[in-house]
Amino acid sequence: MILLAVVASLIIGLTIHSSERQLVSHYSAFGITHFYFDKWYYAYVFIAFELIVATLHSIISVKLLLTKGRPMAIMFAWFGVAIILVGYATASTILGLQTLL
Repeated sequence: MILLAVVASLIIGLTIHSSERQLVSHYSAFGITHFYFDKWYYAYVFIAFELIVATLHSIISVKLLLTKGRPMAIMFAWFGVAIILVGYATASTILGLQTLL
């Protein structure tokens, strides 16, 4: 899980390019404009998110292994892998939108 997070963070980090163009930071159906923009360094949040999720899920998985047993720890670790993959997909989509706007 930690290796996956490091690889995903490296890929995200290498695709971030500094520019004056702003990135889509979030979408809301409520409001005049549906897409909200932020500076390019907002994408670094995804790198921190990947690493924090991997670290915390690893620690909690070890704690679950000691207290609840192996099946619960493995399930929680797989949830962490899924969260990392969803975070990577979200970051790559947002960075892909940068070239469209």
